[in-house]
Amino acid sequence: MTIQWFPGHMAKARRQVTEKLKLIDIIFELVDARIPLSSRNPMIDEIIQHKPRLVLLNKADMADKAVTKEWVEYFKKQGIKALAINSQAGTGMKEIVSAAQEILKDKFDRLKAKGVKPRAIRAMIVGIPNVGKSTLINRLAKKNIAKTGNTPGVTKAQQWIKVGKELELLDTPGILWPKFEDPEVGLKLALTGAIKDAILNLQDVAIYAIRFLEGNYPTRFKERFHIDEFPEDIVQFFDMIGKQRGCLMGKGEVDYDKVTELIIREIRTEKMGAISFEKPVIAASESNTDA
Repeated sequence: MTIQWFPGHMAKARRQVTEKLKLIDIIFELVDARIPLSSRNPMIDEIIQHKPRLVLLNKADMADKAVTKEWVEYFKKQGIKALAINSQAGTGMKEIVSAAQEILKDKFDRLKAKGVKPRAIRAMIVGIPNVGKSTLINRLAKKNIAKTGNTPGVTKAQQWIKVGKELELLDTPGILWPKFEDPEVGLKLALTGAIKDAILNLQDVAIYAIRFLEGNYPTRFKERFHIDEFPEDIVQFFDMIGKQRGCLMGKGEVDYDKVTELIIREIRTEKMGAISFEKPVIAASESNTDA
């Protein structure tokens, strides 16, 4: 599956980020804790250049906690501070300001030594669509300033938001890259809701999900769907789930579209618990994370 999606407002967003960099002290890079690499924009390093960065692993409540700890350590080894947060519930919000202050301590110490009056940290939030930027801003600001939604592309303009006296945030529209070179990246983004369902073949996404869960969280899947084994034939698999859950058409035939929607919905609504679809070692070798 090759996905190509690069709306004009995203190209504009890239230009806006580049233009505003000189005003910024630090970048808050928001990623999905379930897919920290796939939900990063490959152009980000090029765009933000050498600006200090804090990676925020959002939706950490939906990710496997043990795997998220591995991701925090992974970024640490890259020289990047990372925090696991849940902007929806407000978990980890207090640590964001203190982490930014820690990262920028040397810079602000130098400014103070030069007699520069203390000021708020200026941060820019960047991330792909639907990763939770607006929810994070509203949590930090403790008011509904930014528009939120569960579909990609809600934020379309830039705005400065004051967070107390310590922080000023610049929100930016989500940036998604023009082409997914690795089809698996597109499947992961689709599975977690970062791409609009209307532009995808959702059966491909559901099949990917089944095979991933078979290899990584088999016990959870078996318990949820009351199966003993994973059939090799994917059609047999769909038939089995469809009949069990009543996803049927006339004459008792299985409605494969309904089965597809069911599987994706069960994952997105955490019916099988918190799941991470990437591990830091995944590029080197697949490893089980069954719980």
